[in-house]
Amino acid sequence: MQPYPTALTIAGSDSGGGAGIQADLKTFMDHRVFGMTAICAVTAQNTLGVQRIDPLPPEGVRAQLQSVFSDLHVNAIKIGMLGSADVVRVVVEELSKLPKRPPVVLDPVMVASSGHRLLPADAEAALRDELMPLVDVVTPNLPELAVLAGTDDRGAGLAWAAAQSVAVLVTGGDPDPRLDDDGTVMDVLYRPDWPVRRFAASRIVPPRGTGSFHGTGCTVSSAIAARLAHGQELDEAVEGAINYVQALLRTAVELGSPGAGNPVLPHGLD
Repeated sequence: MQPYPTALTIAGSDSGGGAGIQADLKTFMDHRVFGMTAICAVTAQNTLGVQRIDPLPPEGVRAQLQSVFSDLHVNAIKIGMLGSADVVRVVVEELSKLPKRPPVVLDPVMVASSGHRLLPADAEAALRDELMPLVDVVTPNLPELAVLAGTDDRGAGLAWAAAQSVAVLVTGGDPDPRLDDDGTVMDVLYRPDWPVRRFAASRIVPPRGTGSFHGTGCTVSSAIAARLAHGQELDEAVEGAINYVQALLRTAVELGSPGAGNPVLPHGLD
């Protein structure tokens, strides 16, 4: 009997349930994918912000990865918050050992919505130079793209994305500034040797908070991984993941949010 689809998330825990490991697992469940985890950090976090981050020891992360890989089949991997250069390198080492690496989606969790940098400089460099070559698609938002590309110029950042040897999905990434003001949000997918694809959607404004929803980056990257676990091609997986998040955003506006800060996505309730 063919085993059912599975996906592994390597990321941090969000005690508020809106992002991180919790959002990934709920997204996997929405896509009928069995989820597994390797937790890299435990955060005290809610819709108002992050109060505390406790990184796990790198060897503890390694043990989790080896435990999963030694027993369970893994159809796709999503990588989120890693926290340190040592953990980045543990992930690189364990992925490199796999005889056949499944599709890997990297959400480069590097910059908080407040603009606070979440990774030290050596971890940013390790993620870009050592981990990125092992993945299939990277999903930065514009602040994360600026860190990866080393420039705040949007056009230069997008040129960097287009030049990579892996696929890059820039969320909110179209270079035309007119699109920032006309109620349209654009995600742009760059793939080596493929035409650029743009995915346009109406901008959905949260009813309260600081102007953004909580957990969208985690959710779109884990949705891509879940769809790749089902065997979809990358373009199809990206388009389906974006549509999935848009549906969650609309439901979030209709239902409201359980917290006092930025609204969360109502996984499983759409």
